[in-house]
Amino acid sequence: MTTATSAFYEALEKGVAGERLSFEEGLALLDGNDLAALGAAADEVRQRKHPEGFATYCIDRNINYTNVCDVYCTFCAFYRPPGEHPEAYVRTKDEIRAKLDGLYAAGGKQVLLQGGHHPDLRIEWYEDLFRWMKSEFPDLHLHALSPPEIHHISKLEDMPYETVIGRLRAAGLDSIPGGGGEILVDRVRHKIARLKVDSDGWLDVMRQAHRLGLRTTATMMFGHVETPEERIEHLDRLRALQDETCGFTAFICWTFQNDGSAALKTQTVGSSEYLRTLAMSRLYLDNFDNVQSSWVTQGMKVGELSLRFGANDMGSTMLEENVVSAAGTVYCMNEPDLHRMAEAAGFTPRRRNFFYELIG
Repeated sequence: MTTATSAFYEALEKGVAGERLSFEEGLALLDGNDLAALGAAADEVRQRKHPEGFATYCIDRNINYTNVCDVYCTFCAFYRPPGEHPEAYVRTKDEIRAKLDGLYAAGGKQVLLQGGHHPDLRIEWYEDLFRWMKSEFPDLHLHALSPPEIHHISKLEDMPYETVIGRLRAAGLDSIPGGGGEILVDRVRHKIARLKVDSDGWLDVMRQAHRLGLRTTATMMFGHVETPEERIEHLDRLRALQDETCGFTAFICWTFQNDGSAALKTQTVGSSEYLRTLAMSRLYLDNFDNVQSSWVTQGMKVGELSLRFGANDMGSTMLEENVVSAAGTVYCMNEPDLHRMAEAAGFTPRRRNFFYELIG
């Protein structure tokens, strides 16, 4: 890491002023070592976009409907291969109903439904599941199926993305999470997720969803084999699609987690690199209103700091989390914990729905 240069401070001033940063200016922010100045600049932009002083969150549950997957991502310790594996599962409706009962008992009405790429689950299986979930829980917000899952169904059925999304929407799909984005550069994807949808495909799933009126989230998992330039390229592609569609509600980034159980063997990055990338993202993604903290991977104290490094949202209570925790990260917080985190950072905690409308 070089010392902060004039290019770093010039980029900070430009970002704080609300001007669009260039690729080179984004790199200058990542390359500088004045983390305090970078955080202060991101906090100023956050305050301009959200002057009310709230740190928002939602109550939801993450249900992984299956852990069977045939794309074998090297960073993933969650999946089990197709076939007779003793730890493989597909959740039954009774199991899903019990999880949703727990969600409603906790005051939540939003579920994040994601799973592996199961080769035997066809589109009719998803349609039946979605219709059943909405019949059992009519006011449930179904935030489900990341772009790689949509791509997987599209390949199985030989259907274009818009047809798959349209059918799933008719069955009850309300929004699409940004999972599987990793880094939207094919050199990186070939190294860590060779069989997963490529960068253009991920973006086009989101484009088609936005055109059909569905809102989605955008993500970035970093700190593995990507270069700083590739982090900026990822953000650049998200920013360009947001210019085109205005369909993303929020951006969430987190660091690669590994306790040695994933096939990918690379040194993970620390909390300072997380905060640096988070703050830079707030400045670079000038057309995103909401940026989430990743306390799930960073813990409560860094989660608190992130609210002063550009994040305005704490994500959710995450009543259940199986994917990141499979790689050894097990941070958990309930609603009072989120309140304490927000208040310690100087904010008023407020519940929201998926669309960032305040509740209560």
